[in-house]
Amino acid sequence: MLQSLEEALGYTYRDKELLTTALSHSSYANETHRDALYSYERLEFLGDSILGFVAAEYLYRTFPTKLEGELTKIRAELVCEANLADVARRIGLGDHLLLGHGEEHGGGRNRPGVLCDAMEALIAAAYLDSGLEAAKGIITRLILPRLTDVVKTRDYKTELQELIQRRRDQYLTYELVDEIGPDHRKEFVVRVLLNGCEIGWGKGSSKKRAEQAAAEMAVNTLL
Repeated sequence: MLQSLEEALGYTYRDKELLTTALSHSSYANETHRDALYSYERLEFLGDSILGFVAAEYLYRTFPTKLEGELTKIRAELVCEANLADVARRIGLGDHLLLGHGEEHGGGRNRPGVLCDAMEALIAAAYLDSGLEAAKGIITRLILPRLTDVVKTRDYKTELQELIQRRRDQYLTYELVDEIGPDHRKEFVVRVLLNGCEIGWGKGSSKKRAEQAAAEMAVNTLL
């Protein structure tokens, strides 16, 4: 039965006891006269940190021009409960959970919080079983590909305009600073000013793209 889950994860656990613990809800541990140490809660704690680190490293390398604030937002959306629960449903994780009777009848197999926690526990179990690369493999196969759904095209100029409208008497201006390179491969440099003071700048193959880049920097600076 667990073989199908391992196939979906793309990883085979050497220590099946670790796998069983990663699938054991605290309600199941209580009903089988074991304490919470035999549930996935400790593994979930570890898995959350491993997932956060792997996602942060991936985003850092994938988006070399994004600032800390934007990277933090993307990571939060990528590893959020709803996203992890959806991944868990896609691999049929709920069918393999060990639940107490109350949690079973309460719909625990499809509860987002339970699925999310168990997913993190499986990542930690792989880490303890074979090291970081095993855990990273699961994350890379199942979670990181969802980045394309998380990162959507954003209109930073509109976001910036809405942001500064929260206060009265604020005005934005975009100023072309420079044009670099030959005509067939020109780059434009634009800065954005708030009440005459520069709050961001950016480059682009067109003025519009340069303005978007400048607005992105300004949004991340002001947030």
